[in-house]
Amino acid sequence: MPAQPRPSGRRRRWIRIAASCLAFAVLAGAGGAWYLYRHLDGNIHTDTATTRELNRVQSQRPAPATASAPGSGTAENVLLIGTDNRGDGNGKYGQDTGTQRSDTTILLHLSADRSSATAVSIPRDLMVDIPACHRAGGGTSRAQFAQFNWAFEFGGAACTIRTVEDLTGIRVDHHLIVDFTGFKQMVDAVDGVEVCVPHSVHDQEAHLDLPAGRQLLHGEQALGYVRARHGIGDGSDTQRMGRQQEFLASLVRKVTSSGVLLNPVKLYPLLDAATSSLTADPGLDSLGELYDFARSLQRTPADQVRFLTVPREPYVHDHNRDELTQPEADELFTTLRQDGNVAITTKSAESGKGGANEKSGTPSTASASPLATYPGTTADQDSLSRCG
Repeated sequence: MPAQPRPSGRRRRWIRIAASCLAFAVLAGAGGAWYLYRHLDGNIHTDTATTRELNRVQSQRPAPATASAPGSGTAENVLLIGTDNRGDGNGKYGQDTGTQRSDTTILLHLSADRSSATAVSIPRDLMVDIPACHRAGGGTSRAQFAQFNWAFEFGGAACTIRTVEDLTGIRVDHHLIVDFTGFKQMVDAVDGVEVCVPHSVHDQEAHLDLPAGRQLLHGEQALGYVRARHGIGDGSDTQRMGRQQEFLASLVRKVTSSGVLLNPVKLYPLLDAATSSLTADPGLDSLGELYDFARSLQRTPADQVRFLTVPREPYVHDHNRDELTQPEADELFTTLRQDGNVAITTKSAESGKGGANEKSGTPSTASASPLATYPGTTADQDSLSRCG
């Protein structure tokens, strides 16, 4: 076989230049990816204080869930806390007094096999037993019967978690805290979320003015929409939570169906917004842990991602407050503790109903018989259909 001609000196020089450029591009790309990863990872705040406090009262907490069989998965419960931070440009929503209360609290139960996820909203005005809690500035609050969102003001996330655990008997495995600013940035990162507004809205306290019909809401308007009470519907916190659930379902649909997760140009702003406003326990305080958490949810069908409100009714001594509706509330908590199925009937956020066993709508499917059926919505239910 004749020898192959060697490249000329000029050609060899261009080959070396091309190889060097390629190597530089690869290294630059890898370095850039590493920088972005470190940036997102560094955005997340770790809530070590809550972990220390929960460890201190470990003996008073419910037992964690265990795997039903060796090698099988374990059910997890994550408490999502939205705080009413008035700083960072959010002063229009109220005076920044230096204290915070939990504006929105959702207990998210993930089944052991990840075949279902149940997000239960806990009313901020629910009257509950709040344990004695260590205050961040020193001292201890007294145990008392008070409205639920005071727990966060008394003792931060640790006090809120202990209150939820005492109320439900469910062990909280992880917690995530998001403030007003983070919520707005996440909505803007996906170019807004579309909602159906049955009637025109004029709420001065929420700084919200919307005509009736389909509306694409961006950060500021979206925050006003999920917080509004007095200029929309019947003014109840129950309807406010219903709107929050429908909005979150719409947000989940947009993120999963519009190619956001597969498009780095769209995904990075969403991750940057989410992580920069996120405070998490040490088990979810890294991008890798959050990714694994999100990836485990990919196995959950959209029609099995359920949103509902804990069964409640007006508090007998003050109708501006709530109390649990029994036995429906205890049945719900028992079902979640046992990692059972929770069936819901879909309803409009403007229905004003808050109890269990509402018969309107279509029950979500479930592989096992639930103890009760609750009004709510699922991630596959499109509330926009009400607007035509």
